[in-house]
Amino acid sequence: MLLAELAACSGVSGAEDEVRDLLRQRMSPHVDELQTDALGNLICLKRGSSGAERPRVMLAAHQDEVGLMITKIEKTGLLRFRPVGGMDPRVLPAKAVYVGPRRVPGIIGGKPVHLQEPEERKKPYGFSDLHIDLGATDEAQAAELVRIGEVAVFATEPGPFGEGLMKGKAFDDRVGCAAVAELLKDRYPFPLYGVFTVQEEVGMRGAGVAAYRLEPDLALVFEGTTASDVPESPSHLRSTVVGQGPAVTVMDASVVVRPWLVERLRAVATRWGISYQLRRLNVGATDAGRIALTGAGVPSVTISVPTRYIHSPVTALNPADLENAVKLARAFLESIAEEGIPQ
Repeated sequence: MLLAELAACSGVSGAEDEVRDLLRQRMSPHVDELQTDALGNLICLKRGSSGAERPRVMLAAHQDEVGLMITKIEKTGLLRFRPVGGMDPRVLPAKAVYVGPRRVPGIIGGKPVHLQEPEERKKPYGFSDLHIDLGATDEAQAAELVRIGEVAVFATEPGPFGEGLMKGKAFDDRVGCAAVAELLKDRYPFPLYGVFTVQEEVGMRGAGVAAYRLEPDLALVFEGTTASDVPESPSHLRSTVVGQGPAVTVMDASVVVRPWLVERLRAVATRWGISYQLRRLNVGATDAGRIALTGAGVPSVTISVPTRYIHSPVTALNPADLENAVKLARAFLESIAEEGIPQ
C-alpha cells in the first residue's frame, strides 16, 4: 500500500528526498513528464486527452512532516533539539526516533519525575527540558553517529489498527500524497499537474513557488486534517470525524474558498453517493492558502482526510476516507470536463 510506504519514509521539512524519490519511482509509469524544481517540489504533468492547454488543474499535497532538528551535542552524548513545524512538546517524552540519514535509533528523554522538585512536577516538559539519547557514552561518540543540523523523525511503523483503521506517523500529509498519486493514473481532456510540495509545515513555501511557475486555473489541495472526535471534545467543536468521509474546507486561517467550488463538490458527492463532511473549524492553514494568492489569484479548495493526533508520534485514520477523497476528486474533475470552470 503506497500510503504505508510513504508514511515509513523520512521527510522533515527541507529534507524530503526520501519521499520524493519514492514518489518519482511510483509516478514515472503514469505521467508524461516529471520535474523537480529548485526548492524540491516534484511536479508531474499528465497531458490532456484533447491536446488543450487549458484549463490547467493543479493537484497538490505536501511531502514534508514535522520533526526535530539537532542543535547541540552535550558532553554526555545527549542531543538537544528544536522542533521543525508545529508540535506540542508534551507528546514527546519516552518516544523513539530515528536521527539523521543513517536513521540512528534514539529515545526522547527528560528529567525523571522522581528527581524533579515539587514545582517542576506542576509544569509539562518544554522543548528545552528534553533531549535525545542515542546510548552514546560521550560527545565524541555521539558526534560519530549524527551531526548538528540533521533531523529526527518518529520511529513509528505503519500498520492496521482497531476496526478497519490504520496507524502510522506523518499521515499529515502522506495521505494527501497517496490521493494525488492515485488521481494521476487518470487522464482528462485538460492537463493535470500533480505537485508534491515541500516545506508546507514551515510556511507553505513549496506550494507558492510551484503555483507561480505553473499558473493554474484551479487547484485541489489534499491534506490530512485534524479529527477531534474524542470524548474530551464537545460535538460542536469537532472539526472532522474519522470514518465519515473526506472533509471539504469552506474557510480556514489561510483561505476563504469560492462558493462555487464548495457547491460543486457537494453536488457531485450527492449525485454519486460519496460520503463527505464539511470541515467545521476555521483554524489552521494549508497549501491552498498560498496557491490562492499566487499571481492573479487561483480558485483553490482543500479536500482533507480526517486524521487523529496529527503532528504527533502516531496518527490514525480510516482508509475508506482516503478512498472516498479520491472518488470525490474524480467526480469533481469529471464535472470540470463536462461543465468547465465558472468565470
